[in-house]
Amino acid sequence: MDKSLHFTICVVTTLLLLRESSQAGEENDPEVLAAPKPDPRGAAEGLPTLTVTTILEDPYVMVRGAELEGYCMDLLGALAGMLRFQYRVKVVGDGQYGAVAAGGNWTGMIGEILRREADIAVAPLTVTSAREEVVSFTTPFLQTGIGILLRKDTASQDVSFFHFLSPFSKETWTALLFAYLLTCFCLFLVARLSPCEWNEPKNEENHFTFLNSLWFGAGALALQGATPRPQALSVRVIAVVWWLFTLALLAAYIANFTALLSSGSEQLPIQTFEDLVKQRNLEFGTLEGSSTFYYFKNSKNPIHQMIYEYMEKRREHVLVKTYQEAVQRVMDSNYAFIGESISQDLAAARHCNLIRAPEVIGARGFGIATTQASPWTKPLSIAVLKLRESGDLDYLRNKWWESSCLRRSRDRWGPLEPPALGGLFLTLGIGLALGVLAALAELSSSSRRAAAHAKKSCCSVFTEEICTRLRIKGTARQSQETSGKANA
Repeated sequence: MDKSLHFTICVVTTLLLLRESSQAGEENDPEVLAAPKPDPRGAAEGLPTLTVTTILEDPYVMVRGAELEGYCMDLLGALAGMLRFQYRVKVVGDGQYGAVAAGGNWTGMIGEILRREADIAVAPLTVTSAREEVVSFTTPFLQTGIGILLRKDTASQDVSFFHFLSPFSKETWTALLFAYLLTCFCLFLVARLSPCEWNEPKNEENHFTFLNSLWFGAGALALQGATPRPQALSVRVIAVVWWLFTLALLAAYIANFTALLSSGSEQLPIQTFEDLVKQRNLEFGTLEGSSTFYYFKNSKNPIHQMIYEYMEKRREHVLVKTYQEAVQRVMDSNYAFIGESISQDLAAARHCNLIRAPEVIGARGFGIATTQASPWTKPLSIAVLKLRESGDLDYLRNKWWESSCLRRSRDRWGPLEPPALGGLFLTLGIGLALGVLAALAELSSSSRRAAAHAKKSCCSVFTEEICTRLRIKGTARQSQETSGKANA
């Protein structure tokens, strides 16, 4: 009796220990962690329970503690509330979206739906014709396309040293120079012909020489008054028209230049997919087995075919397994990622050193996948449309796509880098140097004449002139004492 009681106690203890270890194993299983606890009220009401497959991708589905959260989880909760069903979420086993394998079987979430391992797939799953042949899709809940994700320091072009000339094209600057010279010549000609500017040509000096006309036109360009001032009506008409022209021109220049500086957007050398193919500095690729890869494979566009051939030849090196790996590789190396534009917008918002190229191709949408004979396809489509009409989808988009990087860019513009105005400062320096050289040349010419008149050395007279004009008292006093002793 004692032996049988002892055996029974051992068996019960062993069973309890096995049960506890099983529960602990379930708690450590990510798929079970992801599954919400069944609602007892739903079970009491007899609500159906759907098995939902998804994939971990920020911000659609993310693990937070013992639960999943993200855009797709909020969408799934809203759909469950509208259609009154319970759900159990499991993360796809192979971590794939869904593509045809070598044996003809489907991988990823599409494969799990075909094998009846899941009832629906709620994830950033692109609606394609190949997938539509084996499963059914609801109305897309997000619209997207194919874009190029780049790192700013590898994609940005060096700022031109004469960046301050960027608001106008070369043709505009050429036309401006021609208009300036033509206007100054007209001022000179009209001032010569008008009797109000020159009553006695033989006895008076006309102030509107061609050089003075050039100076007058330049003063108007800088919104500064310059002499000589016109007196004749004909000259004033030309001056007023030139003033109005320069006022509009400066307004356009300031507006365009301000936009260039405040936008902070560098001119990307890679604007399109054609630019990506032509360059040799960046490697590029996409997610292995994704719809983006097959888009380029099936496209008849020559540029798209070149992109596919490049990725196919280097698939072991340029194709990535996950979206997180793609973003990290773009940040760490000279790599451009081709993928969903909406996901790239999020990456550019979260990582301020990333940027998406302007061109987006292959407009597509993310839909909820179900089995082809599923009774949930149409109700889910109607529910998605209702969420879109009520603005709930826009609310979810703003909620999960908001980032601190975007807030910083809205709060303040970045500091202006010196290379943007380097050419302007260089021009100013050259102008100042020319002005100083011209002044020295004028002073040298005057000193030579004075030296010839006083029969002195040109260098001594030039030095005395500089000392006098710069008010170097010690040198001037020493010069005066020397001249006084010589007179004595």
